Amino acid sequence: MSNSVIITEKSGHKGYIILNRPDAYNTFSEEFALLLNKALEDFDRDDEVRVVIVKNNGKHFSTGIDLHELEKVDDSKLLEFISLMDRHNHTIANMRTPVLSSVKGYCVANGASLSFGCDMTISAESARFGTTAVNIGLICTGPGVPLSKLVSKKKAMEMILLGDQLTAQQALELGLVNWVVPDDELEAKTEEIADKLASKSPLAVAAGKIGLSTTYDMGFHASIDNGSKVFAGLCKTEDAAEGIRAFFEKRKADWKLR
Repeated sequence: MSNSVIITEKSGHKGYIILNRPDAYNTFSEEFALLLNKALEDFDRDDEVRVVIVKNNGKHFSTGIDLHELEKVDDSKLLEFISLMDRHNHTIANMRTPVLSSVKGYCVANGASLSFGCDMTISAESARFGTTAVNIGLICTGPGVPLSKLVSKKKAMEMILLGDQLTAQQALELGLVNWVVPDDELEAKTEEIADKLASKSPLAVAAGKIGLSTTYDMGFHASIDNGSKVFAGLCKTEDAAEGIRAFFEKRKADWKLR
C-alpha cells in the first residue's frame, strides 16, 4: 500500500483516486489538496480514462480541512491556503471526464464539498453528510457553492448555518446523492455505474458534462444557446455518426478514444 495521502490507480477505462489519510479521517492538508487536484487533472488528460472514481481508505470519506494545519497558517497566507482547499470544485467542473464519489462514513465540511462537487455520488447507508464548520466557529462557504446548486437556497442556508448532519437517505431525498446502498454493496454499485458510464461515447459524455457545467455561470437564454452549440459540435464527430449507424444496424457501437 502506498504511503501517499492520495493514491491513484487505473483499470481499463476507469481511474481511481483514493483518499489515504485514514488516521486523520482523510482531512485536507496542503499536500492532500495539491495531490487530489493533480490526480483529477492527470486523469482528465488521459484519453483512456472515461470515468474517475473518488473513494477512501479507512472508515470515513473525509471530515474536512485538517484543523492542526489550518491553525499553523500565517494570516497573510490564509486566502491562498483556503483557495487551495476549494480548488477541486473548479477542477471537477472544468473536467471533460465524469467524476463519481463513492462515500462511506462521515462526509462533512470540505469532504462534503468534494462529494457535492462530483458529478454523481453513490453512498453507503451508514454515510453521514453535513456542512458542519459552523459548529466550531467557522463556516462552509466553499462547500456551500456546490451545495447551493443542488438544493434550494433555504435548505442550503439551513445546512450551512445550523451545521446538522444528514443521513444518506436524507441526502438522497435532497438530491445530494444519486444512489444509497447497503454498506457491503457500495463497491459493486460504484463499479456498476462506472462501467455504465465508460460504455458510453466518451465524446458525448464529455459534451454533456461540459455543457451542463457551463450553464451554471449563464442565464437561461445563454444556456439554451450554449446547449445548441455543444450539441451541434457533437453531431459533427465520428462517434455521433457511429452511434446512429449502430442504432439502425442494431449492434453495439464502437466508440473511439477521445
